[in-house]
Amino acid sequence: MRDIIKDKAVVSDDWTVLRLEEGDVPETAAVPAGKFIVPLAVWQAQRATLQQRSDIGVWIASDERPEALKDDAAKLPVIAVDFPKFADGRGYSIAYNLRARLGYTGELRAIGDVLRDQLFYMQRVGFNAFATRPDRNIHDALKGLTDFSDAYQTSWDQKTPLFRRVNRPQKAAQE
Repeated sequence: MRDIIKDKAVVSDDWTVLRLEEGDVPETAAVPAGKFIVPLAVWQAQRATLQQRSDIGVWIASDERPEALKDDAAKLPVIAVDFPKFADGRGYSIAYNLRARLGYTGELRAIGDVLRDQLFYMQRVGFNAFATRPDRNIHDALKGLTDFSDAYQTSWDQKTPLFRRVNRPQKAAQE
């Protein structure tokens, strides 16, 4: 069993990410019993069957739209966003839209090429779980959530910019 970061702690991951092999089609892809995070295409093709299970999550590729889950997001225990490359930032927008526009409140997990340098920013847009690359130390990655003490900008986790949160003394009136 692999470890992930969830809610700022290292925990054992009891979910398996299902990836289609070349030649597999979403309509006939086998989804075994147990906790599986399936590709969006599999969810869409097998929705009638899969929605009856409480142990199914969905993962979204960086070139897919989160709105595809607008009717189902609230029922899913986990939604994952795949980062195919460290430099692909589209997953940040997907996560933000899942939280802000679709109102998703469940586990939002980053999967794929996830590195320590990204974690602080990922949590700012709504991720609360991270499956970091297996070749990296997960305990070192956990420290990435606290690399910065505060953020200037607004985002999912902070609705007020820093300049409005800081209480500065008023300057004496010039006469």
